[in-house]
Amino acid sequence: MITSRRLLKHVLLIATAVSVLTCAAARADELVVSAAASLTNAFKAVGEAYEKQHPGTKVLLNFGASDVLMQQIVKGAPADVFASADQKAMDKAAAEKVVVPASRKDFAANSLVLIVPSDSRFAPASLNDLTTASVKRVAYGDPASVPVGRYTQGALQSAGVWDAVSAKAVLASNVRQSLDYVSRGEVDAGFVFGTDAAVMPDRVKIALEVPTQTPISYPIAVVEGSHHAADAQAFIAYVLSPAGQALLAKFGFKPAGAAH
Repeated sequence: MITSRRLLKHVLLIATAVSVLTCAAARADELVVSAAASLTNAFKAVGEAYEKQHPGTKVLLNFGASDVLMQQIVKGAPADVFASADQKAMDKAAAEKVVVPASRKDFAANSLVLIVPSDSRFAPASLNDLTTASVKRVAYGDPASVPVGRYTQGALQSAGVWDAVSAKAVLASNVRQSLDYVSRGEVDAGFVFGTDAAVMPDRVKIALEVPTQTPISYPIAVVEGSHHAADAQAFIAYVLSPAGQALLAKFGFKPAGAAH
């Protein structure tokens, strides 16, 4: 069961992380990269590889829901690079004039999947099976602030089951929380990106590959007013380079051109 105490713990941990990042001014040699939660494992590897090529630079990574990260930047949190899990979050950042428009590039693509606990006997043939009485809870990111939630809503609406499934929703603050809910067996099923499902192959299994109305593409951009604009641009160039793309592929991401 998902208890109020556990949810509060999540909120407090997030608030603490945001507070620490916001209050700590980045040093001259630190490059702050705010990136979507689904990029956690991949960008840790990318950051380490970038630091080896640029020994004078320390990459500080801040992960979370794309819209939450965008709001942090709008409110003045230190950041030099912003990488989101959908175009809408980056569009919002552009509208708020907190990213450099000319620096915006798409760098990866992903897929949407429905996962269930590894020991689950639930084997849906389609999204319509989520409407059955045996399915009590379905996890996905909050569409108001989490890209995977927006992709999920679009897919469920397209399938004509949004009303029925959203009534069973357990909203996650980011895609990794949705993954956690499923891995702990606290929900019957959940929606995550394909790369997230691959993080816990022994705890969850993919039940369905879910078609999306909008291609799942990841944009990245330099944050407006960055004191490390040259380093930020160099980091983006590395992400787009063959070496950076190979690292992303290692974690299951597809090239930006593969979004469909």
